[in-house]
Formats: sequence, structure tokens, C-alpha cells
Amino acid sequence: MRTARHTCYDRMVIDLRYKVKGYDVRYASVHREGSGQYVPLAGAADLRIIVKSPAYNTSGRPTYAPASWANAKNVSGYSTFRQVAYAGSFEGQTTFGLGVRARLPFRAFILDGPGTGSRLVVDVAHRW
Repeated sequence: MRTARHTCYDRMVIDLRYKVKGYDVRYASVHREGSGQYVPLAGAADLRIIVKSPAYNTSGRPTYAPASWANAKNVSGYSTFRQVAYAGSFEGQTTFGLGVRARLPFRAFILDGPGTGSRLVVDVAHRW
């Protein structure tokens, strides 16, 4: 998982080793997979990102590339992002939380590659 700042939006990208099977991105509270424990995030709004993909395959190999997504990402200095959090993986789906400064317009989409992998991209606008 990685983040970037752009002129009009902040971007979060989740890299997968294979094609994304589905996703759900919406403004909603974020809860840990499996336990249901609430994940508090910095910012005025919580963006919940669910990837229809487990974090590990049946042999224990990470399905995300690179496997550094579990580490906290520093988004200080970003216009919109306030915090990025990994909320766990359970029963075939993995959840991330994105704390943002306000409930701003966003878009989510899939890009192919690299190789046989794919990327889930989430852009959140800096303003209306």
C-alpha cells in the first residue's frame, strides 16, 4: 500500500499480486476484521476500504505486493489524508481505514498490472 500527493487530490494505492475480485469504498466507520473492534482514525471523516481479497493465501504467502501494507503510512503534510490504517483480513476480505479532513468527493477504480497483478486506487479530492 502506498500514498501520494497530487495537485487536486491525495491518492492511496493497494497493490495486489493478482486481479482484484471486488471492492467497497465508502464513508463509514472502520472496524477490525474478525473482532469488529472500532478503529478510531484521525480526521473529520472515515473512509472504509474493503478489498475482496485475503491478505494471505492458503500457503501463508502475502497476496499484497509489497507486504509492507501492515505498517503505518506517514501522511503528514497531505492536503486531505490524516491517517491510513490496516484493519485486518478475515474470511476473504481485507479492510483499510483512511482518515480524511472532511467528507470530500472521492473515486475508486482498478488498474491492471504490474504483470498479472492489479491495483486498487482511491483518490480523495482536496476540495469540493
